[in-house]
Amino acid sequence: MFHKAYDFIVNTVANGGTILFVGTKKQSQESIREESERCGMPYVNQRWLGGMLTNFTTIKKSIDRLNMLDKMFQDDSVRAFPKKEIMKLQKERDKLIKVLGGIRTLKGHPGGLFIVDPKREDITVQEARKLGIPITAIVDTNCNPDLIDYVIPGNDDAIRAIKLFSSRVADAVLEGKRRFEEKLQAESDKDARAEAPVEEAEPDVPESVERKESPEGQAGATEATA
Repeated sequence: MFHKAYDFIVNTVANGGTILFVGTKKQSQESIREESERCGMPYVNQRWLGGMLTNFTTIKKSIDRLNMLDKMFQDDSVRAFPKKEIMKLQKERDKLIKVLGGIRTLKGHPGGLFIVDPKREDITVQEARKLGIPITAIVDTNCNPDLIDYVIPGNDDAIRAIKLFSSRVADAVLEGKRRFEEKLQAESDKDARAEAPVEEAEPDVPESVERKESPEGQAGATEATA
């Protein structure tokens, strides 16, 4: 079963898709964050906000707000505000980072989800199924496997098991990225070859003509005539 999940993730990323890592239970929070960051994918490890998928347009506005606040604090433009207002903006920023920091690079719906404990993340599962987004999940005995597209049987309460599966999913993402880059490079090389100027080949001259037109041949002909 895991091989099917692995292949799905590789192929999704190889075709330019994104995998969203989701695990908000305490045992999974650290692994979800570490492994998603290792492979450069978005994640949710604190709290799933209702509508993160089905109402992404509204969520995107909050992400844009977070990015704007980040810019203000990075370039010190926030200093133009009174101290009390700066503290208020800092609290707002901290709150947004906690909930949305992991998906700040998400531009739209992901190509797939990797979920730890789909029973706990039931709202996530419902939203993904409503939108037709494939789900890969660690499924324990208390979960309904019928709701999951790619089942990974495992103990979703064991930190070591969560770490193991999360790392393997991250490995699949990295393999998919490598294939995606190879595909782009191959297409780039193909375009470069197509645009390269074609050198005109010199016409083949029959050997008999070459002999006839050569200086040695002409000189010999002159002597014979004389």
